[in-house]
This record gives sequence, C-alpha cells and structure tokens, in this order.
Amino acid sequence: MFIIAVIFAMTGYSCKKKGVKHLDQGEIHYNIEYSGNLGLPREVLPKSLIVSFKKDNILFEIAGLGNSGIANLNNPEKGIFDTYFTFFTRKYYYPAESAELNPGLEAMEGMILKKTSKTSVICGFNCKNFEATFPSDENRVFNIWYTNEILVENPNISSPFSQIDGILMDFIFLIGPTELHFTAENVYKMDIPDITFERKSDFVRVSRDDLNTFINKMISP
Repeated sequence: MFIIAVIFAMTGYSCKKKGVKHLDQGEIHYNIEYSGNLGLPREVLPKSLIVSFKKDNILFEIAGLGNSGIANLNNPEKGIFDTYFTFFTRKYYYPAESAELNPGLEAMEGMILKKTSKTSVICGFNCKNFEATFPSDENRVFNIWYTNEILVENPNISSPFSQIDGILMDFIFLIGPTELHFTAENVYKMDIPDITFERKSDFVRVSRDDLNTFINKMISP
C-alpha cells in the first residue's frame, strides 16, 4: 500500500506528455551537457540538475559523484540566497544578498538578453524565448526557454537571468571557459517539505571569492 501511495503522491510529466498548468510545488529534473574546457574528467562531473520549488522558494541542486555538487537556495521570505559547494568531505557556503549574482557565474556578466516571439513546448509546458549573446562572441546566439505555467515568483532573482520572470526549461551557464547546457526532462508534481528551503547548518561559511575559486576548480581547468 505504501508503494501505491508514493506513486499517486508523485506524478511525473515527461517532455512527451502534457504538463500540469499552474503547478505551485514539485521538482524539475534537467539533463546537463558540457562543452569547452573541463577541469575534471567528464564522467565524474555532475550529470543532472534538480530544481525543487514551493510557493516563492526554489532550490537548484547540481549533484555529482562522491556527494560533490553545487546548490543555490532562494527563500525570499527569510532573506536566504545561499550558494552551497560540496566536494567529498568539503562543505562550504556563501550567503548572498538579494539579487546578487550566484558565485561561479562571473563569465555570464555582460550577457545581453533579447525577447523573441518564438514559442515551444517542453515537458508539456508552453514556453517562451529569449536569445542570449555575449560580448566575447556576439555572432553566437543561445536560445533560452522558459515557462510561466509553473507558479514561482522571481525564480531567477540571483541568477544571470533575473529579468526573465518564469521557470527556465532550457538554458545555459558559463563557468569560466566551460559551457553547461541544461534541458528539462521531467517535471514532477509532489509535496516539498518546508525544511527543504531552510539554511543548511553543516556548511562552513566562506567568502564569495573563495567559493568562486572552489566552483571554478571543480568545473573548469
């Protein structure tokens, strides 16, 4: 009976199925593809991103082997905008201010976003489009897809995409010379415990510069 209850409590929507409109809590699972110079062998780098959301709280978790990974937590009501870094036994975090860019993403500075009329459907959700370019190569255009059908206010407040008022479904991050491409593969309607969005207590606080160094060494050479 317990297994049956779990199945009904967590409903999944693959990218080939119709999504639930106006979803207010659940998880989104993304695939990660890398290009450019890598600091670690590709097989040990994180392969997935999980985004948990509830009300206006959102948690981004990129997890790899050996408990290594990066997490960004936004809990606006409590003023929490944390970045967590784990590499085996090392556990550090940096508490940012509201709208401060997440550590590790300095390569995204100078990005220009242009809204277009293009539309798409990803995981059953209607998506809109921005095109992103960077001063280093203005001829190269990245498509950024997002949806307003998942109900989280200001989900990108601490990211380079803060002007996009919607959940990102297909997007890129630049960390040093490395490109990370995220594509949503499944969206799950499920109850998310409030404790998910509380500040983690077992991490050592470090400076922004230190956390930048740790993240860049993990992803880029």
